[in-house]
Amino acid sequence: MMIQHNNQGALQHPLGTGFSAQSTTADVIKGIDLTGKIAIVTGGNTGIGLETVRTLAAAGAAVVVPARDVEKARKNLEGIANVEIAPMDFMEPASIDAFAEKFLASNRPLHLLINNAGIMWVPLRKDQRGIESQLATNYIGQFHLAAKLWPALKQANGARVINVSSLGHHMASFNFDDPNFEHRAYETLQAYGQSKTASNLFALELDNRAKSYNVRAYSVHPGSIAGTELAREASAKLFQQMGFLDGDGNLRPEVLASLKTIPQGAATTVWAATSPLLSDIGGVYCEDADIAELLSADPSVQTHARLHQSGVQQYALDEASAKRLWALTEEMTGIKFNIG
Repeated sequence: MMIQHNNQGALQHPLGTGFSAQSTTADVIKGIDLTGKIAIVTGGNTGIGLETVRTLAAAGAAVVVPARDVEKARKNLEGIANVEIAPMDFMEPASIDAFAEKFLASNRPLHLLINNAGIMWVPLRKDQRGIESQLATNYIGQFHLAAKLWPALKQANGARVINVSSLGHHMASFNFDDPNFEHRAYETLQAYGQSKTASNLFALELDNRAKSYNVRAYSVHPGSIAGTELAREASAKLFQQMGFLDGDGNLRPEVLASLKTIPQGAATTVWAATSPLLSDIGGVYCEDADIAELLSADPSVQTHARLHQSGVQQYALDEASAKRLWALTEEMTGIKFNIG
């Protein structure tokens, strides 16, 4: 019998797509027509989000871009056809509700929800609910928006939800005892890591619950990318901790060699959103426009993966953790995400 779910990483086997870390959005979208499809791309006015919007729109999709700064978004998206911009900020729950209500009022189906917005390595901040900002932006906002847009996803009768995650999930599993750093010292890399692990667990559980409605979910690692705004608040010390810089503050040659361009960085998002190879597969973590390898639970055999910045940790695809996180998130946000 065919395995239908990715619990414990059961489906984490590369498909041999023929794509690689060097593949671009133009490569993965080739031959795919999105005419009549509707997409929402959060964080779609800068970096890999902007490239994602440009690619989907050029393939015929109508793309809605929620943005914190509507004026900046308008300027950055100028000249791209089939794009609408609307205000929304993942740190303000009421703005997520307002955005979703407006979209639902248009009675349109939603074929692609691309949760691309994210922040990284910031000082300790909390949203109005007391949720740590990296967790709020990189995961809770994804959950909140998908929950509110669920009727439109279901209406599409063939939708995909893509969570832009990160290799950063290697830095931390999810801390169920103290997710918001109320009883432990704040460590920005730990906060970032747990937010990305949460995003992976959410894609896993959403796919398990939603696939009977023809909605599939995926998490993706874009790669390390030159030229985005993501690490604008990070210090050189953090980059050294991450192993990106040497003792003199210079980018290590192997890191420099592995950096992707923005069109290469957005390729896995676009591939996961559109590839026919994923028609019957969901809940998987993807990288380099393919399904990623599942890493051994033994850290001593992970050296190769760390050096090559690849693979998904088993704790990020754990069925019990995914179900527990769903329940905890409903409790933390007061949002019931009822699929049915």
